Amino acid sequence: MSFFNSLGRMNRAPARPKRSTTPTSATFPSASDQPPSSPQPQSNGGSGGTKLLYLCSPFVDAALVTGNFKTIVMLPKYVDVMEWVACNVFDFYQNLNLFYGVISECCTQQSCPTMSAGPSLNYTWINTDRKHVQLPAPTYIDYVMTWVQNLLDDENTFPTKSGRDFPPSFPSTAKHVYRQLLRVFAHIYHAHYTQILHLRSEPHFNSLFAHFLAFGKEYELLDIKDIKGQPGATVGIGALWERWKETGILDSSTKS
Repeated sequence: MSFFNSLGRMNRAPARPKRSTTPTSATFPSASDQPPSSPQPQSNGGSGGTKLLYLCSPFVDAALVTGNFKTIVMLPKYVDVMEWVACNVFDFYQNLNLFYGVISECCTQQSCPTMSAGPSLNYTWINTDRKHVQLPAPTYIDYVMTWVQNLLDDENTFPTKSGRDFPPSFPSTAKHVYRQLLRVFAHIYHAHYTQILHLRSEPHFNSLFAHFLAFGKEYELLDIKDIKGQPGATVGIGALWERWKETGILDSSTKS
C-alpha cells in the first residue's frame, strides 16, 4: 500500500511532552531547498581505511529484535495508514529525542562545530534569508527537534481530535520530518557512537534505527540517496543499511 495515495484517519492519544522554546528559522526549508550532499568515498565505511565501530562485530549485530523488521512495520488490520504513519513518526521522534538527551552533554559547539555525518558530509541549515549556513550540531539538532515538536503540537498538521482529517500536505510533511530525523541519527552514529557503547545501549539504538529505516522504506518516507549518499561514495549509515540488508534485518528486496 502506498502511503502517498492513502487518505483517512483514526483517533490518537493527544498527550505529548513539551520542549523548551528554541529560536528557529521563520520557515523551515523544504526538502527541495536542501543542498545535495557530496561525501567522498570511504574505505570500509570509515576514513583512512579505519572501519567504523558501528560496522564492527559484535556492535553491528547488536539488537533487541531478531528477524526481519518488515514484519513489525506492516499496517495493522483496520488501522488507517495516515494514522499509522503519524503514530510511528511520533514514536520515532520521542525515542530519538530521549537518546540524544542522554548523550547531549557530549555534543557541544566545541566537540561538534558542524552537523557532520562523516569526514566529508556536513548538513547545512537554511536561515531566514534562505541562505545555507553551517551550524554547530547541538544547535542544528535543537532546531530540528523543536520544529518537529511544534508540528506534533499543531492540530492542523497532526490532528488528534475526533472529526478532524489529516491535511493533503501531511505525506510531504511526514517525509520531510523523516529526512531531518535521519540526519540526527547519522550524526549520532558518526560522532557519538562511542558514548552509546559506554552506556551499553547499542542494541537499543541499533534496533530503533533499523525500525526507522524499515518503516521509512515501507511507507515511502525515505529516499535511498539520503541513506547511502552519492553513487560510489557510500556514507557510514549507508554501509550500515547494506550490512543489515545482507544479514536479513532489513528487507533485501528493497530497490536501491
